[in-house]
Amino acid sequence: MALVPATLRAAACPPLARGLRATPALGAIYGNISQTVGRTPVVRINKLAPPGIELYAKCEFFNPLSSVKDRLGLAIIQHAERTGALAPGQTVIEATSGNTGISIAMMCAQRGYPCVIVMADSFSVERRKIMRALGARVVLTPATERGSGMVKKAIELAREHGWFLARQFENEANREFHAMTTGPEILQDFATRRLDYWVTGYGTGGTFAGAGAVLKLARPNVKIVLSEPAGAALVTSGAGQERMDDGSPAKTHPAFTPHPIQGWTPDFIPLNLHAGLEAHTHDEVITVTGDEAIATAQRLAREEGIFTGISGGAGMASALKVAERAPAGSVILTMLPDTAERYLSTPLFANIAAEMDEAELAVSRSTPGFQLD
Repeated sequence: MALVPATLRAAACPPLARGLRATPALGAIYGNISQTVGRTPVVRINKLAPPGIELYAKCEFFNPLSSVKDRLGLAIIQHAERTGALAPGQTVIEATSGNTGISIAMMCAQRGYPCVIVMADSFSVERRKIMRALGARVVLTPATERGSGMVKKAIELAREHGWFLARQFENEANREFHAMTTGPEILQDFATRRLDYWVTGYGTGGTFAGAGAVLKLARPNVKIVLSEPAGAALVTSGAGQERMDDGSPAKTHPAFTPHPIQGWTPDFIPLNLHAGLEAHTHDEVITVTGDEAIATAQRLAREEGIFTGISGGAGMASALKVAERAPAGSVILTMLPDTAERYLSTPLFANIAAEMDEAELAVSRSTPGFQLD
């Protein structure tokens, strides 16, 4: 199911324009939760954008389980059902930093498949709880083994028990779904507008490789900017990725060091990302620090009322870097992959208190009643 030219040509024509049934509009009645995936809104950024620049964000937290990975979960399960790779009642297993696991757990709950998720124990506790609430079993691996360790554990378990392994990092259904949904959605939203830059990070690389290919085909003048953590600049390093025969990582990439941007840049270059790089989908690669990502996510909340996670902060911080040097009048779009609620136990909320501070206490004391001891 590779991204052949015919597929890209079809995807580059927005669904409504080619007569396909688009995702129902808000207010429609849906047959099940999976039908609500996609058609996320693009929102203008007003206060953070520099003068003379139009800055927009595609808010993927409007998906049903609040992240872009809902597209991936639906794509992989649908493709596996269609091809017969997933049998009725078979257990689905995947390695994930959290959002993909949440999406797959949702899809398995809706369709009746048992679900096992493998994740490193460094990722946020709330992600584990959400997956378990959706009925999945969560197997933790040592953080010292990084992302490649949890991938190898999932492969090991799948082989031992005969489970279906989703393989988000290698599965072509991932990037194909973005080519058929995310890319055309952007083209529709900007059909009567200019679009000069599209800025995105990468986790699996599916959004970048799939949506990016469609954008390049339909609007070749759009500059695609790929962003990655400064402490894990795998693509920027130019070093290759050692792989197993199935395309999964053989070992940690030499340029990787741990970083706080959960969901972005595992300790290897995923095969889906590699496909986009090989196709020369991007025009440039930039880096962003964890501190920049966290500070920008906090600014989005305080100044724009947009509640996104550290990866969303990283995407917006990257877009702001592009905006600093973009010609006047440029239009920039970036991706906000998920919600800040997925990061309550992370550094994003380290300086957000649960109890009243002095200013809040002063407000409380300004009237006599209902005082806490």
